[in-house]
Amino acid sequence: MPVNGIIGIKLGMTQIFETDGSLVGCTVLQAGPCVVVQRRTKENDGYEAAQLGLVEFVNPKRVNKAMTGHFKKANVAPMKVLQEVRIEESKDETKVGDRVLVENFKAGELVDVSGVSKGKGFAGGVKRWHYAGGDATHGSMFHRAPGGIGGSSFPSRVWKNQHFPGHMGNQRVTAKNLKVVRVDTDENLLLVRGSVPGPSGTYIFISKTRKKK
Repeated sequence: MPVNGIIGIKLGMTQIFETDGSLVGCTVLQAGPCVVVQRRTKENDGYEAAQLGLVEFVNPKRVNKAMTGHFKKANVAPMKVLQEVRIEESKDETKVGDRVLVENFKAGELVDVSGVSKGKGFAGGVKRWHYAGGDATHGSMFHRAPGGIGGSSFPSRVWKNQHFPGHMGNQRVTAKNLKVVRVDTDENLLLVRGSVPGPSGTYIFISKTRKKK
């Protein structure tokens, strides 16, 4: 199946030993199972894609009439999380009701994981943009300030794209080129090397890497 993506849930982090005895930090992801809820074609929509839904229990009373009809048309149970995945091949045989499982991924290949990063609230320049700050000695009076943001004589304005204090985190972030360490088809688990955006329990999207390092 050419659908190279799957919806999952970040479960947490762990450590495993590789064959050479090295200890590797990994993130445990529940990858799927997913079902194709809708199929978009070039003739009807102008592009080829498949809308995936993560299979998990959802109270039907929590689903509005529009989405209830959408799921009923596909003859699938209501789902909370939907994600559209582009399909490159125009003559693809993917159809509504097909299952997308973790077995589409193999150990050793690279994946990209997208999710919403942890929200840090309002943060200053040192925490948000890693400013070095000034001297911490007595009488400095310049410790965690952003510094010059544009001189009065030149450029007589604030520098373009100047980093300021503000809302930190809670943004869509993609961790690229993460190596798949293990695949557990029985428990729908995917272990990737390194960290993944977001706290444990957050929804993420896993796709096979296109741009490798």
